[in-house]
Amino acid sequence: MTAQEHDKIIDLIKREVVLSIGCTEPMAVSLCVAKACETLGTLPEHISVALSANIFKNAMGVGIPNSGMTGLPIAVALGAVAGRSEYGLEVLRDVDSVAVERAKVFLEEVEPSIFVTDESDDILFIKVCVKVGNDSAEVIISGSHTNFSSIRRNGEEVATNEATKGEVATEEDLELSLRKVYDFAEEVPLEKIEFIGEAAEKNVAAAELSFTGDYGHGLGAMLHSGVAKNIFGDTLFTNILAHTSGACDARMSGAMVPVMSNSGSGNQGISATVPVAIYAVANDVEREKMLRALVLSHLTVIYIKQSLGRLSALCGCVVAATGSACGITYLMGGGFEEVSGAVKNMVANLTGMICDGAKPSCSLKVTSGVATAVLSATLAMNHRVTTSLEGIIENDVDNCIRNLTEIGRSGMSETDNLILKIMTSKES
Repeated sequence: MTAQEHDKIIDLIKREVVLSIGCTEPMAVSLCVAKACETLGTLPEHISVALSANIFKNAMGVGIPNSGMTGLPIAVALGAVAGRSEYGLEVLRDVDSVAVERAKVFLEEVEPSIFVTDESDDILFIKVCVKVGNDSAEVIISGSHTNFSSIRRNGEEVATNEATKGEVATEEDLELSLRKVYDFAEEVPLEKIEFIGEAAEKNVAAAELSFTGDYGHGLGAMLHSGVAKNIFGDTLFTNILAHTSGACDARMSGAMVPVMSNSGSGNQGISATVPVAIYAVANDVEREKMLRALVLSHLTVIYIKQSLGRLSALCGCVVAATGSACGITYLMGGGFEEVSGAVKNMVANLTGMICDGAKPSCSLKVTSGVATAVLSATLAMNHRVTTSLEGIIENDVDNCIRNLTEIGRSGMSETDNLILKIMTSKES
């Protein structure tokens, strides 16, 4: 692999592995609202927010940072009164108690209209229209969580294709395979991937925070406690599950804690990072080996998401845990054969896990994914790998990945519609 190829892959990782505060779907909505209000130049008297079904689904039931509240209305209001678009997915970084009170007043006075739209075929689509007097602004985010595809003031385009924090919707002509992902992680000069260490620091810190308070369903804190360890054991396996689920508990309940996301998802970033980091520390793995394992994990996730898409009916924890399975296998001393085996074991096990929106119970799915990752890695290291005679598994590991993503992208599309119907028609 050439130095130029190395640099293109590093640029790709840096675009996809970025800091985020709060769940990325409502944060993308806050970001779009903030940009619309900035374009308008003042707080609006009227605001409408049109969302693709997948954005709506993932923003309905999740905590919004520092607000103590859940869901889209407060995300919209905080984006208007305190959001700063220059922060990207950290758009609500400056939110405090004063901002929350202003947002509550805004909701009473303005009453935003928030609805699902089918005006775009893009699964990730947000359109915010704001008005005050005779002035108006319209901002559209599509393709990726921070990609402003249209910005208009009083009907005139003022900017297009403006992405913040470097996230863009294209990967130029960069084609990945699991072999290329593995080779990159093995051979890239260490100084070029030092930045990935920040992902471990931030995401493990989020886990440690979760043990100090009451976040979400408290799964991580429970697994970390003495009572739970009497059942599950005081083991590395339990510690991996506790830290990964804990970080998810914290961010899903609205903790003001930054995490490194992957492909537009904080939970994916957590699942790709924390298990690898905890395993490395527990086994006194040298820093270089850990960094290479983290790159292998994150780039595997990016590779799979390229064909799956940013949002789908398939839970992103499946993809992210597949990345961590690769990273853990690498830390165990596995080579490409064993890493491929871990991927096949993951595809054979978790394909079909549904995404029914971002919410506190995502920590349960994260934990299931990570538990399966450790199991898949251990099996692969013992040369126990699912074969092409079994289900959707093929001899070629990249074909296995394509089977996974085709099921998630196309095969489960009707499932996605049914999930949204169920979610929006429940009695409170």
